[in-house]
Amino acid sequence: MAKFYSRQELNFQLFENLDCLQLTQIPYFADHSEETFKLILDSADQIARKKLYPLLTEMDRKEPTLEAGKIKIHPEMKAIIRQFGEDGWINATFSYAEAGQQLPWTIHLAAGFILQAANYSASVFPFLTTGAANLIRTFGSRALVEKFTPKMYSGEWQGTMALTEPDAGSSLSDLSTSAQPTDEEGVYLIKGQKIYISCGDHDAVDNVIHLMLARISGAPAGTKGISLFVVPQKRADSGESNDVLTEGIYHKMGYKGAPIAHLMIGSNKGCKGYLVGEPNLGLKYMFQMMNEARLGVGMNAVAIATAAYQASLTYAKERPQGRKIDEKDLSKPQVPIIAHADVKRMLLFQKSITEGSMALILYCTKLSDEISHELDEVIKAKQEALLDLLTPIAKSYPSEMGLQSTSAAVQILGGAGYTTDFPVEQYYREARIHPIHEGTTGIHGMDLLGRKVLIHDGLGWKMLNQEILKSISKAKLTVGCEALALIVESYLANANATANILLQKSKEGPAIFLADATLFLELCGLLAMGWMWLNQARSARERMARVESDQNFYLGKMETANYFMEYELVKIKSLAERLKSSNYPTIAMKEDWF
Repeated sequence: MAKFYSRQELNFQLFENLDCLQLTQIPYFADHSEETFKLILDSADQIARKKLYPLLTEMDRKEPTLEAGKIKIHPEMKAIIRQFGEDGWINATFSYAEAGQQLPWTIHLAAGFILQAANYSASVFPFLTTGAANLIRTFGSRALVEKFTPKMYSGEWQGTMALTEPDAGSSLSDLSTSAQPTDEEGVYLIKGQKIYISCGDHDAVDNVIHLMLARISGAPAGTKGISLFVVPQKRADSGESNDVLTEGIYHKMGYKGAPIAHLMIGSNKGCKGYLVGEPNLGLKYMFQMMNEARLGVGMNAVAIATAAYQASLTYAKERPQGRKIDEKDLSKPQVPIIAHADVKRMLLFQKSITEGSMALILYCTKLSDEISHELDEVIKAKQEALLDLLTPIAKSYPSEMGLQSTSAAVQILGGAGYTTDFPVEQYYREARIHPIHEGTTGIHGMDLLGRKVLIHDGLGWKMLNQEILKSISKAKLTVGCEALALIVESYLANANATANILLQKSKEGPAIFLADATLFLELCGLLAMGWMWLNQARSARERMARVESDQNFYLGKMETANYFMEYELVKIKSLAERLKSSNYPTIAMKEDWF
């Protein structure tokens, strides 16, 4: 079986670089240990190798079909989804009282990474259900929890997030799905349509439970009038149709094994929806799932890019072509292409993106686990501000750069990479969704610059500076990391100077201020990755100094950190120059000039 991820790398990230065992000091996680964490990862590895990876190509070639109003998916998925339920994956992070395992999200997402790297399409079904069930248990009434979550946990019912509409894609202010009150308290008649709903209908489960946004009649306009509802495909008590019909199925360029549905709701005026929490607070509730999903999307991107990196690395070690550039004797055998500097450059690019991005996402999930159980309100506010700032970065940078990383994998394979005989072309198609999923990169750029940098008097930005400076101080005291620390320190100063100039530009109005928000997001992504690689270099140096270990692994870490500083982090200079400019062709350009 082909290698699709590195367990040594995942262990390094969790136990050496991040020190996830610190989480076991929190009472909620106290029953866990390094042993239990590794058993969870072992379990994910077994499912990935035995069940998911063998279906990778087949699920891509035989995509779902819509037959007689029902979406049919790969026949083996029903048993796989049910196994996820029976093995406790869907509610693993929930409390013992809810039959959960009180597992840190950090470990849950790390295990999810293994599944995603094996077969992204197959991996999404249980984790969508986890997010939907979490909304119900967090904000719903006891009656709703008891009515819907048990069969979601068991894998008998699928959960979804139903937001997008034909005329209100990312603009939720324009959402038009309506909710009319009934005589039954908390029950509304829902009418509208939703598009691009992942796993919105399929034949591997008995019911699909949609967490759906709709507007109650008479509610305020815009996002302030949006409410959240549980809308089952079938009535939970009788199993009869709830007037949620599958109008169509979208045929995607990648990620084909998981169906994406177009739903018509309440066409026959018979769709019952159950209000979650209070009216008009739906978007606030949904952001819990969306923010978790954004980090999840970042990890999805890392998983696919990692699988592509492993495929191209294997190929580069095995494929002979040409000779070293200073070898003139054509009678000498050809060398593997990994011997060529430009191939090593592309491999280093992939390694730096995938491993740096994983470090960033796991840092964020550990921070989220700590926030969930922090009792000191002052500390918690600082942690939340930092996580809020990092979330659009941790979603967008891995998504955008994971695609470029996967493109490099195709390039390394050359003509072979452009064929369906090798997996990297599938990975490239599948990677393209992530800059779109859970908010486009442009939306996250505006969110970062227009909101996250500014709120709470810039607390998130201050916390980011504080944490990076801590890493710099530690690295300066670590033999072999001093020069890297100075480089990151220099670029941190550059980023701060750029941010200050942008804040001055905010006085010129939002059009000028946010015109290049996506470029600022890219700059912050580079800065965050430089920080993550500084941490990894220090962890590698400390490990090499303390114990006998795989020297090649840690020397590879050090050289990849060096690569990132020399080839990627330097891009901050040109981005900063652009962001400081007062020339705005994107504003000056007229539609008729195109």
